[in-house]
Amino acid sequence: MTKITADHLARSACVYVRQSTADQLVHNHESRRRQYGLADRARQLGWAAVEVIDDDLGRSGGGINRPGFERLLAAICEGRVGAVLAIEVSRLARNGRDWHTLIEFCGLVGTIIVDEDGIYDPRHPNDRLLLGMKGTMSELSLSLFRQRSHEALKQKARRGALFLRLAAGYVKAGRDRIEKDPDQRVQDALKLVFSKFAEFQSARQVHVWLRDEGIVLPVKSRNTEERGIIWRLPAYNTVHNILTNPIHAGAYAFGRTTSKVSVEEGRKRVRRGVRRPVAEWDVLLKDQHEGYITWEQFERNQRVIADNATGKGSATVKGAVRRGELLLAGLLRCGHCGRKLHVAYSGKIGRYNCYGARANHGTKRCISNRRTGHRRGSQRRGSAHLAAARHRCRGQGARGSGDRDVSRAKTARAGAAAGAVRGRPCPSTIRCRRSRQSSGGR
Repeated sequence: MTKITADHLARSACVYVRQSTADQLVHNHESRRRQYGLADRARQLGWAAVEVIDDDLGRSGGGINRPGFERLLAAICEGRVGAVLAIEVSRLARNGRDWHTLIEFCGLVGTIIVDEDGIYDPRHPNDRLLLGMKGTMSELSLSLFRQRSHEALKQKARRGALFLRLAAGYVKAGRDRIEKDPDQRVQDALKLVFSKFAEFQSARQVHVWLRDEGIVLPVKSRNTEERGIIWRLPAYNTVHNILTNPIHAGAYAFGRTTSKVSVEEGRKRVRRGVRRPVAEWDVLLKDQHEGYITWEQFERNQRVIADNATGKGSATVKGAVRRGELLLAGLLRCGHCGRKLHVAYSGKIGRYNCYGARANHGTKRCISNRRTGHRRGSQRRGSAHLAAARHRCRGQGARGSGDRDVSRAKTARAGAAAGAVRGRPCPSTIRCRRSRQSSGGR
């Protein structure tokens, strides 16, 4: 009691209340009542002005942005706070940066810290040492708790027995097994999604077709009071998740997503749900249960979806099959920068463009080729497009023999692809091969 002076009582007392997760807010009511009860203790110790800061309910103390904690630090620095009360030091901070910043500010302005065990003045060396040890132990306990929890989850997942949340189409059969949902309507709906994807070869087109036909899909209810299946018109993510979830191929997978941590404005920011490649999944067990498709079909579907993802910023994807008269969309590449040529239409006139140099260096576009004729027959159109693109790629600027070889090889591959579309080799591809043979294979 001797650590509390008249100067401390002349200022206000701040009670800091925090619970780490939303689940704790729902179920751990007694812990929250204990923390709010510290306001009565502050009045018993002699403070007339008591402020409760509970802005951080549902926020972790592991280093993420906390508005309530920032408001507490601001009030301390202004000299308005005589004491900070918390049920234990872990409520104030679970990381060394926040904890030692709080101790430093309290020591500078003469603010004491009060918890259930005692009263501490950061200006006293012994109290400061004890507070530092408490903060270190709080941070260590959080790290150990996370490590034990993660290892326990991984150990159960390696056996294929961990089911945190099942996708629509499956139900639990015992503690560590799952099976198809016995509801035939659910099964038929999922089979329809896979059959339509095999027909359209595009997740977006499947989604559009389902919406146009007014067909509802089953989704798992996230409402804790309404466990089970609900039916609704699908969003695109619903269709995409059905097509990309390996559970529908009879496989058990764990660790498909991860978290990325970054530092923004001096604070830790965690981005969760970042997808990982199949090779980096923690656990993948095939043929664990009955699937709606085979694993080979699943892998083929993933390749198609990856090739359709033209908006992901990758220059290697081919793109989905689209409408239009230009046959080589997604196949031609620029002979200058190697990037994929873009397709644009003005009325019925199509154009191949490369914006690589303009997008990256602010210069003019590399090449631009427009189809000017209105010939009939896909063979003559494809040949004319390829010949013009080949001429543009090879004829602009002086380049080394290595660049020419790369350009010719890419043109030949594009010609072969165009020939495959028409059912026979492209005449431009044949001419390209003859020119290489006559020049000695340069």
